[in-house]
Amino acid sequence: MVEFGEYFRNKTSNRGDNVKRVFCNGPLKYIGQRSLHQEIDDFKAGLEGQNYQEAFLPAIAPGTIEHWMKNDYYPDDEAYLIAIADAMHEEYKAIVDAGFLLQIDDPDLPDGWQFMSRMTVEEYRKYAELRVDALNHGLRDIPPDKVRFHTCWGSYHGPHKYDIPLRDIVDLILKVRAHTISIEASNPRHEHEWRVWEEVKFPDGKVLVPGVVGHATDIVEHPQVIADRLLRYAKLLGREKVIAGTDCGLGPRVGDPQIAWAKFQAMAEGARIASKQLWGR
Repeated sequence: MVEFGEYFRNKTSNRGDNVKRVFCNGPLKYIGQRSLHQEIDDFKAGLEGQNYQEAFLPAIAPGTIEHWMKNDYYPDDEAYLIAIADAMHEEYKAIVDAGFLLQIDDPDLPDGWQFMSRMTVEEYRKYAELRVDALNHGLRDIPPDKVRFHTCWGSYHGPHKYDIPLRDIVDLILKVRAHTISIEASNPRHEHEWRVWEEVKFPDGKVLVPGVVGHATDIVEHPQVIADRLLRYAKLLGREKVIAGTDCGLGPRVGDPQIAWAKFQAMAEGARIASKQLWGR
């Protein structure tokens, strides 16, 4: 923000500062049962008659919740994060018990680096690992094969020049108790990081969902570009370990819902092209 101060000041000025400040000033307790079960029921109703193999519902990781809710009650970060994880465990378990995959959204695992610029990488790794441990505490008793983990560097449109490299935190991401890992991978700041998997062995028993279409542009990716991205990952990890995905949620970030749907259509076509090359059908 120091280097691009004018840019961010203009964005804030144009947007207005309407962010609500939330504070924790007492013991945390989950009270969202009614809303959660209504959302689950609505999702089940929407899926009736649809042809699909898996369906997931997202929930937020403790570390990302902590980022937006200031602690004025618990004695330290660890106690606060464990309290958040204990509260969210109820939501996590309810989603899985309803028969859905649980997707944990944790953009602040890498994104927090942007707010901790005075930390060394090693200091930030300790900071991030505490938040991964809290998430795993929240995921206790939930089978890893019922969990997807999504992380990114924040979906806001901006320079992203100082995002922490994937290589510096990849082992922490893989530490999460999740069968499937979804990582931002197609935007111009991070597309090159497929090379990390030339050095880091992707674990057996896990699946990677690289983003092959993105929210950073309204340009609809060509299906062959998407196929090429998938083939690159399949060559490194093995074809059974790769599923096509998006960098982040497209709805709020691209210019129009039609563009989002066009990106999904391109992703499906690109996946078909890649599958034909990998399996011959």
